[in-house]
This record gives sequence, C-alpha cells and structure tokens, in this order.
Amino acid sequence: MRKKKLSVGRIVNRRARFDYELGDEFVVGLQLSGVETKALRLKHGQLAGAYVADKDGELWLIGAQIMGSPTLPISEQDQIRSRKLLAKRSEIDKIIAARRAGQSAIPLEILTTGRYIKLRLAIGKGKKRYDKRETIKRRQQERDIARKVRS
Repeated sequence: MRKKKLSVGRIVNRRARFDYELGDEFVVGLQLSGVETKALRLKHGQLAGAYVADKDGELWLIGAQIMGSPTLPISEQDQIRSRKLLAKRSEIDKIIAARRAGQSAIPLEILTTGRYIKLRLAIGKGKKRYDKRETIKRRQQERDIARKVRS
C-alpha cells in the first residue's frame, strides 16, 4: 500500500513585508509536538500577530496559531502556546543583540517542504504610516507602468 503524501509548502505572514523594513534573515527550527507538525504540513497554521521574544538566552515564538481539525485534535491552549526556536548560539546572540538595539524579530514564514519544520524570521524596524503610504504609491505606479507596457 502506498503512503499518502502530505501537501508541502509554506505558511506566510503577508503583513510582515508591508509593516516592517526587513534586514538580515535567519532560518531556525521549531520545537513542536507530532500533532502540531502534521497540522502545519496540512497548512493549518497562521503567523498573523506572531512575534519572537527572548527569555533566559533562548528564543520563543509567541502568538503563532496552529489549528487542529476533527482528525487532529489540538486543545485551545495548545493552539496558541509559546514555542521554542532552535538555532545556533551565534544566531541567537545576533537576534538578541538586535532586539536590545531596538529592532524586532519578525516571523516571515513557516517552511514545511523538507524533513523538518523551519521558521524564517528577519530582523527589522517598524515602518511609519507615511512609509506605508509611499510603498502603496510606488506599487500602484509599478502596476500602471506594467499595464501600459502590456497594451
């Protein structure tokens, strides 16, 4: 009997690139239970409102939600629990130093393509409202130019 292949892909935090000016990116592991791993492979997760915090020299993903299904029961408390991030000590030190300098560690996406579940996060600084308006304006101008080129 053939094994059923799970869908592979990624779960993306779409607001991150709009709300932050991003810098260095890191790919770190996540400490998950078996049910959470299967739920993420089925894309039952979301990063909206999630952030990375440091406690006692370790990194934690806070606010990420992993939803269950009738076949994958996850209690409500476990859906939004804090999850430990697994990274090299040098990467952890860089991220903590950037956070102490006033920058944020923003989770960008959860990668589920390989054997392990990984989290891509970036160091960034929050955009002001006028920066966001500039981004919208520039994007609209690029769309108009592309439209004129096509026709």
